Amino acid sequence: MNKLLSTLFAATLALAGSTAAMAADKEIAVIVKTANSDFWQNVKKGSNAAASELKGYTASFQGAASDTDLAGQVALVENAVNRKVAAIVLAPSDPDALIPAMKKAWEAKIPVILIDSAAGESGKSYYQSFLATDNQKAGELCAQALIDKVGTTGKIAIMSYTAGSGSEIGRVGGFKKYIESHSKLQIVGPFYSNSQMGTALNQTTDALAANPDLKGVFGANEPTAIGMGRALVQAGKAGKVVAIGFDGNADLQGFIKDGTLEAIAVQSAYQMGFLGVQTAVELIQGKTVPKFRDTGVLMVTKKNIDTAEAKNVLY
Repeated sequence: MNKLLSTLFAATLALAGSTAAMAADKEIAVIVKTANSDFWQNVKKGSNAAASELKGYTASFQGAASDTDLAGQVALVENAVNRKVAAIVLAPSDPDALIPAMKKAWEAKIPVILIDSAAGESGKSYYQSFLATDNQKAGELCAQALIDKVGTTGKIAIMSYTAGSGSEIGRVGGFKKYIESHSKLQIVGPFYSNSQMGTALNQTTDALAANPDLKGVFGANEPTAIGMGRALVQAGKAGKVVAIGFDGNADLQGFIKDGTLEAIAVQSAYQMGFLGVQTAVELIQGKTVPKFRDTGVLMVTKKNIDTAEAKNVLY
């Protein structure tokens, strides 16, 4: 009998220890637009690194099937709320579609930290901090880089990604506004690839064929810029049409080194993931955090691509 009681007591202690361990590992749900790009995988690396430094927390990582799968991303957020996660780090694919799900998190007292893209005005009370590139400023830097090479007259094209997403509105809006206020360049587009590389390749090919006098082109995110670069190579226009891209994976770095692209504006995706999780834990601990944190952007060219500063953001 004593042996049985000892065994039961030991089992109870083991179960209690297991439960305590589970309770200690509070989940930070990192939910991005889609897991299918190097940019978002770099966000994942940052979020995992932050969680590994913060005892008692884990970071899960999920993304919708595509940038335009709004229902899928909403479902991921609602599922995280139902799991009663400790906090949600969210890159919303649409400024308005995710607001009802964010409200559910707010009602459940689950902190929400936005990264990369903002929510609409009606959603501002449902998130506590927003970490992102200043996309308008980044778009302006891209426009300036293009003007520096093509001058202030002629024709350029904009190859964009998801119409209406928060980052796209700021980035492409900033680019267009700068072009219109600092030059007489004629803009063709924007064309929307929905972040599909193949679509961007075909759209750029068509734009080049329809506009043989095109002097420059801007690819506004990673898959779009890759498709744009490949189209320039296939059309024999690499290095002849000035191309500015956005983001910094291995493909885009290759295009910089071989001269297909003049420059790429590189965000710190890693920092978005790292600071997103770190900010979530600060909120859980009752600390005050800034409403907005600029995670920065660096213009990378052939001249600085091998510097330590560039290597810190390239992926």
